[in-house]
Amino acid sequence: MSPTRRSRIAARARARRWARLSDEQLLAMRFCDLKLSIQRAPLARHVRRLYADLERRGIEFRPHVWLSEEWFSPDGVPGIAMPFYLAHPRLERLERRIMREAEGGDPRLLLRILRHEAGHALDNAYRLRRRGRWRQVFGPASLPYPARYRARAGSRRYVHHLGEWYAQAHPTEDFAETFAVWLAPKSAWRKSYADWPALHKLRAVDELIASVRGKRPPVRNRLRIEPIEHNTRTLAQHYRRKLARNRQIRRGLADELLRRAFTSERPRRRALRAATLLRAEQRRLGAAVARALKIERYSVEQVLGMLIERCERLGLYVHGNRRDARRYSRWMLERLAGLYSQGETPHLPL
Repeated sequence: MSPTRRSRIAARARARRWARLSDEQLLAMRFCDLKLSIQRAPLARHVRRLYADLERRGIEFRPHVWLSEEWFSPDGVPGIAMPFYLAHPRLERLERRIMREAEGGDPRLLLRILRHEAGHALDNAYRLRRRGRWRQVFGPASLPYPARYRARAGSRRYVHHLGEWYAQAHPTEDFAETFAVWLAPKSAWRKSYADWPALHKLRAVDELIASVRGKRPPVRNRLRIEPIEHNTRTLAQHYRRKLARNRQIRRGLADELLRRAFTSERPRRRALRAATLLRAEQRRLGAAVARALKIERYSVEQVLGMLIERCERLGLYVHGNRRDARRYSRWMLERLAGLYSQGETPHLPL
C-alpha cells in the first residue's frame, strides 16, 4: 500500500472517531470538523440513481450536490443542498433523537425529495421559468411565497408527490412537484392522471424537457451555498436554532392547518361551520386516528377539542364538499396528534 493511500485511510479513521462520542460530546463539535463527504457516504448511491433517472429521460443536465444544514436548491444555482445528517448513520440517529424524525432518512422518501429538488435545479439550469409556456401553465415565478396557503385537499389540478399538497404553495413548487412525478421511473403519469386537470401540467413538463433534451444548460455554475465544510457552528448551536424555529412553527401550526382546510369567508348563506363538522365527526375521527397512530384515544380527543375551539375562535367555515373536508380533517388531526404525543425533546446540553 502506498504512503499516500495509508495517509488517506488514517485521515478518514481520525475523522470518524467522533462517531463513537456521546451525544453531549458530539454536539460540542463544529460542522467543519466532521469532515463529511457525500462521495464516501451511502448517500452517493441515491444521487447516482437520480442521475440515472435523468439519463433515462435524455436529460444531459446533472445537478451538483453538496452537504449543508438542510434541503434546498437556491435560486440561480443548478444544484442541490442535502442535510448533513444523511452523510453518516451516527448523525442521523442524533437528528432523530433531537428532532423526532430525519427528513430523507427513508430511502424512498429521499429519492422523492431528490427528484423534487432536481426540478428546481433543472429550472435554474435551463431558465425554464422565463418561458411563456412555463408561465402559462404554472404562473409567474416572481410571486412572493405566501406565509400560509389554503390547500384544496380534493383538487385534481395539482399532482401529489411529497404530500401536504405542497404543489399548491407556489408556482415553482408546482413545477418541481410535477417534474418529480414526470421523472419517476414507472410513474405511468399519462394513465395515473388521465382524468385529472393536472395532466396538462405533466404534458407541459414533457414539452419543456423535449425542448432541452440533449442540450447543455446555459447556467452551469457550481456554486455551493452554505457548504458544511465551511460552517463553523457547533451542532449544539444548530439544534438550538432549529428547535426554536420548530417551537414557533408548532405554536402556529394548528391555526395554519385550519386555515388551509377551512375558510374565514362565509362561502354561502347556509355554510357549515368548521367546528360543527369536527364535532359531528369527533367520535369517528378520534377512533380512527388513535388506531392509526397507536396512541390513547384520550390524547387524540384533547387535540381535537383544541381544534374545535380554534375553529370557533377563528370563525371558520367548510368550503368545497364535505367529503374532502373530512379527509383533510383526518390528515390534519393525525399530524397534530402525532406531534403532541411525542412529548418533550430529550434533555441535551443545547
